[in-house]
Amino acid sequence: MATAPAPNDNPEIQAMIERFGPSYRWFVTAAGLTGAIAMILSATLVNVAVPSIMGAYGIGQDVAQWAATAFLATMVASQLLNSWVVRTLGQRLAYSMTLLIFIAGAFVCTFAPNIDTLIIGRIMQGFSAGIIQPLVLATMVAVFPRERRGFAVGMYGLGVTLAPSFGPLVGGVTIDLLTWRHAFLMPLPLVFIAFIAGLFFMPSKKFEKRLPPFDWTGFILVCVSLVCLMRAIGNGHRWGWMSDETLLTALAGFVSLALFLWSQKRSKSPLLDPTLFLDPKFASAMAIAFAFGAGNFATNYSIPVFVQTIQHFSPTQSGLVLVPAGLLLVSLIPLSGRLADTVPPHIPIMMGCMVFAFATYLMSFSDVNTAFWTMAMMTVLSRAAIGLVMPNLGGAAMRSISTEKLNAAAGAYNFVRQSGGAFGVNITAALIEYRSANHADWLTATQTSNNDLTRDTLDKVRQLLTEGGLTEFERDWAAMDFLSRSIYAQARTFGFQDTFLIISVAFFIALIPAMVLARSGRK
Repeated sequence: MATAPAPNDNPEIQAMIERFGPSYRWFVTAAGLTGAIAMILSATLVNVAVPSIMGAYGIGQDVAQWAATAFLATMVASQLLNSWVVRTLGQRLAYSMTLLIFIAGAFVCTFAPNIDTLIIGRIMQGFSAGIIQPLVLATMVAVFPRERRGFAVGMYGLGVTLAPSFGPLVGGVTIDLLTWRHAFLMPLPLVFIAFIAGLFFMPSKKFEKRLPPFDWTGFILVCVSLVCLMRAIGNGHRWGWMSDETLLTALAGFVSLALFLWSQKRSKSPLLDPTLFLDPKFASAMAIAFAFGAGNFATNYSIPVFVQTIQHFSPTQSGLVLVPAGLLLVSLIPLSGRLADTVPPHIPIMMGCMVFAFATYLMSFSDVNTAFWTMAMMTVLSRAAIGLVMPNLGGAAMRSISTEKLNAAAGAYNFVRQSGGAFGVNITAALIEYRSANHADWLTATQTSNNDLTRDTLDKVRQLLTEGGLTEFERDWAAMDFLSRSIYAQARTFGFQDTFLIISVAFFIALIPAMVLARSGRK
């Protein structure tokens, strides 16, 4: 015989519990997780489509990466809107409306005639993902009794951790069987299920006559800052890093960021409490969170692009490279959570920084001959580092914060980590293009008549083409084209290798805030 559920302090949720009985918490959990997993799948499945998008629109990787970056940047900004949207519309209406926006964005991406339209569709989807994820987590925590809320958070964490690893696989299989455009439609069956279930099981509320307060000035400033800084990074290679357009755009971004921080100190309902960062332990944890958010999303983006463009893996193979790492990460998180209760957090955090740095250092030696399982194992090593760091990092950050500021600290932690992800993809794409161009210039400069290797290569190509019956003009043109393609391929390989090496160095530098965290913990 089922026992009656414990009373809930939220009247809307309590009404749903009385209507559906003790099973309600499982109904709403399934409805919410289905939507959240669909959003996160969409965040990563586009990574394997980047080479196809480049070919479809005739653009470089530095422009195509906005299909991923626009989603992440919008998701970061819209998370700040989540609380206001839920208070204004209620969970049911907010959940349903954002799912509809996501569906509309999927169709915009599918039929996009150019990259600008595709980016607009990804912005619509990113907005939905930023609203949905905190909404689902808050709902799951609210419907479970207090003594089981840790279990609810664990279930949510398991779903959102596993989904990013399968996104590239879903996208890869879709591209191989259909086209890259169909990849944007793949999450929609889950979204439709979530929409119907949400209409039945998400708690609702009556509309209030007055809108709740919201810091619109701060929100606009942080959006302007994100857009300007990412545009400067993403377009600096094409505009020129020291050009007026790049410098002015970057300056506008930094000024907007400074005004945002200043406005938060004066706001009655701040989006981000700057005083939290005065605590060295919390500030150090945020620096590491930004780095690991950047590293996680940057490698999720760069590895599928690398194995497709350099190693010529199929989209399905490129998606499969990430699957073993995702499965390991899911299995490590519970173990790492238990470790956080017995070991000082700075120890696994410092270990994680070193392991991630070592994994990306190994990736810097990858080339066209690197085997599938070698790439997969290096990716597994990097995700093992994330599994060590993330559960311990959140606990370390929250332990230094007073009880009345815990909600603000949790919001700041999530915002900083997701911002790291958006900037990580943006910076990684820019680095790949910048270093590839430098290597292309250097390699081109070495192709002179005095280069014996180049001369021998061209002669061999001409000889093969002569046997094929081509004219002298055709042989010369084809041989030079072969040389040009070889230089481009080698330059791209070097560009990826340099980028992986820079990420490795960045994570060794991340040991500095980890040491500050250790020293603060001892004090």
